[in-house]
Amino acid sequence: MEGVQFGDLIDEVTGESSDIVSLDDEIASVSTLLLWERCVYNNIQKFIQLQLTANVGALVINFNAVVTSSAVHLTAVQLLWMNLIMDTLGSLALATERPTKELLNKPTEGRVEPVQMNIMLRNLFALAVFQIIVLLTFHFNGKVILNVEERVKNAIIFNIFVLCQVFNEFNFRKPKTRNIFNGIHKNKMFVGIIGITIIFEIVMVKFLEIFSDTRR
Repeated sequence: MEGVQFGDLIDEVTGESSDIVSLDDEIASVSTLLLWERCVYNNIQKFIQLQLTANVGALVINFNAVVTSSAVHLTAVQLLWMNLIMDTLGSLALATERPTKELLNKPTEGRVEPVQMNIMLRNLFALAVFQIIVLLTFHFNGKVILNVEERVKNAIIFNIFVLCQVFNEFNFRKPKTRNIFNGIHKNKMFVGIIGITIIFEIVMVKFLEIFSDTRR
C-alpha cells in the first residue's frame, strides 16, 4: 500500500507520512508517479545483480588462484578499477533505463518483500557460474590455449573479467526477456556508457599497463 499526497493539500504531518508527494492535483499524475517509482526500484534491482555477480566472480577466481598457485590473477588495482567501472559507469548505464508501460501491470510488492526475486536470483546464479567457468578455464589452461606467458595470461584474464561485466550489463538490462537487445536503440545513454567503458578499458590496458599490471 502506497500513500499519495497531493500538492495543495500538503501539510507537515501528512507530507512526512506519505510515500509519494505530488506537486499538482491531477489524478493522472498518480500513474506517472507510480511508473517512475517502479522504474527506479527496478533499476536498483538490476544494479544489485550486477554488483553481486561481479563480486562472486572476483572472489572465486582469486580464491582459486591463491589455493592452486599461491598468487592472485586480479590485483588490488585491477579490482579497484573494476569497482570504479561498475559503481559509476555500470550504475549510470542501468539507471538510465526509462520506464515502460509494462511496469504498471506488475503486482505491488510489499515492504517486506526481498529485493531480489526468484528470476533475478536465477539469472545471477547462471551468469556467475558462466563467468567462473570461463575464468577458471583460462586460469588452468590459458597458457596452452593461447600459447602465451603467465604474465600475458593474467592480463587476458583481467580483460575477460571486465568484459564479462559489460556483457552482464546487457543481460541485467532486461532480466525477464530473452532478447536482451530489445529497445536498446531507444537508450542512447546506455550505448554511450558501454562504449566509454570499453574505451577506458583499452586505455587502462594499453597505455597504463605498468599501473594496471597488464604488461605484455
